[in-house]
Amino acid sequence: MPRYVVLTHDHPVLHWDLMLEQGEVLRTWRLARPPEGDGPIDAEELADHRVAYLDYEGPVSGGRGTVARWDVGTYETIEATAERVIVRLAGEKLRGVAELRRAAEPVAWIFQQTASSQGGS
Repeated sequence: MPRYVVLTHDHPVLHWDLMLEQGEVLRTWRLARPPEGDGPIDAEELADHRVAYLDYEGPVSGGRGTVARWDVGTYETIEATAERVIVRLAGEKLRGVAELRRAAEPVAWIFQQTASSQGGS
């Protein structure tokens, strides 16, 4: 199963990076708030990241702040098109189905949990 990670990242402002392992890269979206609770979250697709971020916490090169693990786990792709990505997450905090879908500008993507996605201990 491919892995995913959600990292808190404090640069340039606090946000959460959702990273899905896809081969040798992590497809990445910047989330405006933590992916918990109900309701849509504004998201921005970023450039692919290195898979090393699946296991990394600490300073980011170039003075771009610090990252810390918020959640980690595996996922299964249910659907992946240019307009929508639906995954089933099995993580420490997030469990269940989540969707990323393209939206109208200025917000390029929306993240939303669509079925019992909150886990935790």
